Amino acid sequence: MSLEIIIKLSWLLIIALSVNIPLGYFRESSPRYSVRWFVLIHLSIPLLVALRFYLKFGWGVIPFSIAFAVAGQLIGGFIRKQNLAQ
Repeated sequence: MSLEIIIKLSWLLIIALSVNIPLGYFRESSPRYSVRWFVLIHLSIPLLVALRFYLKFGWGVIPFSIAFAVAGQLIGGFIRKQNLAQ
């Protein structure tokens, strides 16, 4: 794997994680299974798909980008819970 591909993949995964942290933060305050909750979970998907096409990645990177997006959601929710506990 070339250095250029590693850098592009790193950018994709960093963006997937960082975009989903604030979304997870706001999702934590939404009623579960509400429209707002659903939108906050799925809002980053069009951005990540567009970025994946722009960077010319195939289907193989989808599991990694989903994993980083879920991690961002969980981190954002954890931060929200920690802020409320203080």
